[in-house]
Amino acid sequence: MSIPRFWREIDQRYNLKGVKCGNCGHHFFPARTMCSACRHESIGKLAPVTFSGNGTVETCSVVHNGPAGFEDQTPYVMAIIKLDEGPRITAQIVDCAPDQVGIGTRVRKVFRRINEEGDAGVIHYGYKFAVQA
Repeated sequence: MSIPRFWREIDQRYNLKGVKCGNCGHHFFPARTMCSACRHESIGKLAPVTFSGNGTVETCSVVHNGPAGFEDQTPYVMAIIKLDEGPRITAQIVDCAPDQVGIGTRVRKVFRRINEEGDAGVIHYGYKFAVQA
């Protein structure tokens, strides 16, 4: 199997897919096999769900010295986002100036290039977030 195909076939890399507990209603991302709220009562009751991709910034930080491979993107914003359905996710905020992002900013999921790997130039894609208009 080729590397690009491997990455494409892992659906969670490109979509916000998790699970919803049929017992208590909690949502989880990434997917898990047991609800941390109602534990063993949730076994067999977790249903797959695709999240809307809309959420609110709970906290954020501007990265000025990026790690290897991300130096050319600085400064950029990393945030903890609470999705409308409840789960929190850490992601990069793109397509805006760092001072346009703060606690309470509404964001939406977007599909973007993450990085390029090695001499073969394999490009990895995934989700990031952008400020809602």
